[in-house]
Amino acid sequence: MNSTDAAVVKTLLDKPQNIVIIPHKNPDGDAMGSCLGLQHYLKLLGQESTIVAPNDYPKFLKWLPGSESVLNFELDNTKAKKALENASLIFTLDFNDLSRTGQLESNLKESNADFIMIDHHQQPSDYAKVTYSDVGMSSTCEMIYKFIEALGRIGMIDAQIATCLYTGIMTDTGSFKFAATTSQTHRVAAELMERGADHVAIHQKVFDTNSPSRLQLLGVALKNMVILENHHTAYITLTQEELDASNFKKGDTEGFVNYGLTIENIIFAVIFIENKEEGIIKISFRSIGDFSVNEFARAHFNGGGHTNAAGGRSELSMAATIKKFESLLNDYKAQLTT
Repeated sequence: MNSTDAAVVKTLLDKPQNIVIIPHKNPDGDAMGSCLGLQHYLKLLGQESTIVAPNDYPKFLKWLPGSESVLNFELDNTKAKKALENASLIFTLDFNDLSRTGQLESNLKESNADFIMIDHHQQPSDYAKVTYSDVGMSSTCEMIYKFIEALGRIGMIDAQIATCLYTGIMTDTGSFKFAATTSQTHRVAAELMERGADHVAIHQKVFDTNSPSRLQLLGVALKNMVILENHHTAYITLTQEELDASNFKKGDTEGFVNYGLTIENIIFAVIFIENKEEGIIKISFRSIGDFSVNEFARAHFNGGGHTNAAGGRSELSMAATIKKFESLLNDYKAQLTT
């Protein structure tokens, strides 16, 4: 964050504010870690804040300190709307376009509050009074650490803040293995450990607590995997029927898409997940090397994200979505090389 933006934020936070913090729809570890970490920091400044999540988030994140106070816009609609109506300052974290908030979008567009965006995805929209965007950062949680540093308050990071931020960094870097993980990322993680983040306990709570149904669903996903050797591509499909048969819970498919990239000579991996309630096929894209899944998702599947990790959606049937996807690969054959 540059000094000019930091000065603006300091001025805003020097007076009492009605603050609301917003993650994106279907919030992940980075979204919830950054929101909760920021909330704990604001509390130390004497600022009260409310986190309003567009919808529910995975059980494996609900142990995070402060999670019990998060308002779910779908379930706590009246309280959430009241918080938004009274907001004088709104932080939007881990997304850079209001469309990423689902049903919350219209409420945010109607707000008269000042907005502060903190995000690391490509091509941010211009809606905030302060936009802190850095696509080179591993995660929004790393950015929250740098945000606190820019405000000259790094010494205020306690065990609760450190735990939340470490969780988001760990999950968004794939346990520090993705390309966006830098030497700075490791230095920030080390500092968070020194300030109270228990890396062993965090990893166990996020990754090592599986339900039998989730493991059974993983088995279904791997059985459904299709490998297209000529395009160095692997994809997985999961229908609503298969999800229901495995007693699917939000977050159960987290990380499934990455299995395709563990196969020799595969550089492009995708998972297609049917959601009949929303009438869409939810898509996650991952890649290794220079192939930009952000550009692919933006061009063809109403999505976007990072060079090596992006999301998208299709309103076609599963069969039609797969047909469309496979037909596109020939146009990218030159890029899909090992």
